[in-house]
Amino acid sequence: QVQLVESGGGSVQAGGSLRLSCVASGDTSGDYCMAWFRQVPGKEREGVAFIDSDGGTAYADSVKGRFTISEDNAKNTLYLQMNSLKPEDAAMYYCAAGPCGRAWDSWGQGTQVTVTS
Repeated sequence: QVQLVESGGGSVQAGGSLRLSCVASGDTSGDYCMAWFRQVPGKEREGVAFIDSDGGTAYADSVKGRFTISEDNAKNTLYLQMNSLKPEDAAMYYCAAGPCGRAWDSWGQGTQVTVTS
């Protein structure tokens, strides 16, 4: 497992942008995939963006074209650039990591994103 710490959340007006960061520490070697999830109270946690160990990415349909996941391996940091934010993007955002093809076994504590209309 690795330890994950998110930052970068905040309040932004609709149409604005935010960049979330997730710093990983611990055993970050190996074939690890990483992802961003989000959760609204009363709803299930949903996957937003994924990146595999080769840099391949995938996105939820609701964020395609607006969000970009990336990583800086030298800094052990995962990013989520969020543009053209909508009120429905408001949620607690979580960073996750795990062996590719297996269950996510490491989670951050979350960072809150609020989008005002």
